[in-house]
Amino acid sequence: MGFDLRKFFFRKPNIALEGQEDGNSAFVPEQAAIKCDKCKTLILSDDLTANGKVCAKCGHHFKMGARERLKYISDEGEFTELFADVVGENRLGFPEYEDKLAKARESSGESEAVVCGEIKIGGYKAVAFAMDAKFMMGSMGGAAGERITRAFEYAAEKGLPVIGFALSGGARMQEGIISLMQMAKTSGAVLKHGEKGLLYVSVLTDPTTGGVSASFAFEADIILAEPDALIGFAGPRVIEQTIRQKLPAGFQRAEFLLQKGFLDAIVDRRRLKETLVDILKKHGVEKSESAQPATDTEELA
Repeated sequence: MGFDLRKFFFRKPNIALEGQEDGNSAFVPEQAAIKCDKCKTLILSDDLTANGKVCAKCGHHFKMGARERLKYISDEGEFTELFADVVGENRLGFPEYEDKLAKARESSGESEAVVCGEIKIGGYKAVAFAMDAKFMMGSMGGAAGERITRAFEYAAEKGLPVIGFALSGGARMQEGIISLMQMAKTSGAVLKHGEKGLLYVSVLTDPTTGGVSASFAFEADIILAEPDALIGFAGPRVIEQTIRQKLPAGFQRAEFLLQKGFLDAIVDRRRLKETLVDILKKHGVEKSESAQPATDTEELA
């Protein structure tokens, strides 16, 4: 009979923890369970992953890695990465920037702050990208902006819709004006994609701020958001200090923006795939039997 962690917590013998008289207190093996930041419920890691990293009790959405997000919405085995060779460089000679990039790559397991690829979702082909919080808080530098720009250009060439997951602390200060230029460059790519009558769906996650919120994140045909996501240009504290006024409760949260008309819908992550499939279907996107990216980008993956 298998061991059920739900009914029994391991006990660590003969080791007294701080503030305890003996070592017979229950403990959970490292990474076996995670405490919800919102309701403080202890959730088994496997259960959390199976539930889309959403707390089953309170609905709190945990952060997801870029590759996790793309895998979560893609049909099984239907993701092909694009533009993986486009990586950031210290073009301005910013002090210790090379070290920061190296640490970001090691901690995130990614080469840049955004992952792009061609996916199939519910049988529909699309180009998708997702930003990763573990890579310098999803900040947009030259390489991240270039990857997103190429994703829209590729989609425009192939006649495919784009699904984008925005997550960012803003422009990457170590790249100065090069980073700020990505706002205009990505916006231009979105425009050209749209001029071909192609669909772009943006999903805003926690947080979506700075130059990303002021460019491609809010330029989509349909703008969705995850519950309670922080969305805005400047942070609430910066705004309060500037205008010297107390902001309303929930200011810059997804629910507040929906009420003010900035979003089309707030979608629970567990229903996101079916929502996206429904959007693609209703906008006349044709289903495809296979998802085969162009030969030149296969070499980049």
